[in-house]
Amino acid sequence: MLVLKYLPTNQDYRVVSSRLKLVPSVFDIDYSEAQKRICRFIEEYVENAGAKGIVLGLSGGIDSATTAALSSIAVGGENTLGLMLPEEENFSQKDIDDAMAVAEKFHLKTEVCDMTKVTDSFYKAIPVFDASDRLCKGNVKARTRMIYLYYYANKLNKIVCGSSDKSETMMGYFTKWGDAAADITPIMDIYKTQVRKLAIHLGIPKNLASKPSTPALWPAQMAETELGIKYETLDLMLFGLEKFMSSEEIAEQLNIPKSTVAKVKARWLGNEHKRKMPLAPKIGFRTVGNDFRLPRHTY
Repeated sequence: MLVLKYLPTNQDYRVVSSRLKLVPSVFDIDYSEAQKRICRFIEEYVENAGAKGIVLGLSGGIDSATTAALSSIAVGGENTLGLMLPEEENFSQKDIDDAMAVAEKFHLKTEVCDMTKVTDSFYKAIPVFDASDRLCKGNVKARTRMIYLYYYANKLNKIVCGSSDKSETMMGYFTKWGDAAADITPIMDIYKTQVRKLAIHLGIPKNLASKPSTPALWPAQMAETELGIKYETLDLMLFGLEKFMSSEEIAEQLNIPKSTVAKVKARWLGNEHKRKMPLAPKIGFRTVGNDFRLPRHTY
């Protein structure tokens, strides 16, 4: 028998939010249980797809390290391929070393693919290419990484596993059809501060778990610098927004200007298009990507 449970009304949410305190302990979860759920999710998806494992980008950062560890636990290191995709402009031996350390610890298969010639070819082939526009240029790099991952996935019959976390997904801090392009995203419902704790739970070294995040699209790019706020504060703000708290209440509890919360909220809402499939006008009875829903076991 199908039982439908209705969500509380907005008024109910406001009652809950009025009792919520935005303190670091709100992110305390059972990390053993989270590990089990995520690994079961990965294993079931790979099995249902009839695939032979996982392929993912192994950047040397905490998100990809955590996703790689979970994938290895779920389907085995021998079935998990980590691609390291350096390119000349912002090559980092430290990132390669960190990626290799994770691969060795979790017994992953690895391959290093230098993207420099490919990205250079793209730049030369685009008539309106502007080298001074580092955002557009950086997005070419992110989408080139996606090409490599999906080629390997096609060739080896593997599932592309993304490593976007909840903080960066809510903020739209990713390249559309680039680093967010994946078949599954196992840590997308976990905030960055939680990813760091999950990483330590999995046995990832603390120095890597606390490593500053970067999309590595241009030299010296740092996530917190671009976002303009520390993840510890950002995550609490996003958590409050998730729980339907008002901007005024979030600002008051965190002792930050209301304008800061307003900017974060505006960016979160303004980037919804990056989290959705392409929109289509409603013509038929059921519309693909909208209300044409299929049971998960069928795909």
